[in-house]
Amino acid sequence: MRVIAGTARSLPLKAPQGLDTRPTTDRIRETLFNMLQWHLPGAVFMDLFSGSGAIGIEALSRGASRAYFVEIAPKALDCIRENLAFTKLQEHAIVIKQDVCSALSGICEEHVDIVFMDPPYQGGHEQPVLAALREQPYVSEDTLIVVEAALSTDFSWLGELGFMLEREKRYKTNRHLFIRKTH
Repeated sequence: MRVIAGTARSLPLKAPQGLDTRPTTDRIRETLFNMLQWHLPGAVFMDLFSGSGAIGIEALSRGASRAYFVEIAPKALDCIRENLAFTKLQEHAIVIKQDVCSALSGICEEHVDIVFMDPPYQGGHEQPVLAALREQPYVSEDTLIVVEAALSTDFSWLGELGFMLEREKRYKTNRHLFIRKTH
């Protein structure tokens, strides 16, 4: 696993040991960031269920001004901190050791531009996290929320929660949903 582009390009990243995390492959990460590249310069980025921190680090490497990394697993947190230090991006990072839903209310930003979440598949985290995001003052109709999920994950409830699906990108085993708040 490596940083694909930007100031930390080609630097290798560590992944936490064990089966608790499922790092997004370099190929899928590259596709995702090709879609996000115009939104990144100067952006405030949130990487929820961060794992290795590779997504947030890629965002910082490509010009995001600040990134939040929210993770609760100790091994993953150590990995995020090591990767941030190795890529020399730690001064633009805020690492939060907390459950994602609890952490969201403690973030003090005027506006967050991009929220990326990659919760454990089939864990049922998507709906409660989106409900919590909906209540945050820093999430507006301009905030792009990207959810990485299994192909089989149901999102038929998005409209009821006040979100709309703007775009979807499918891969062999998973997909990215690009979501915005409706009002």
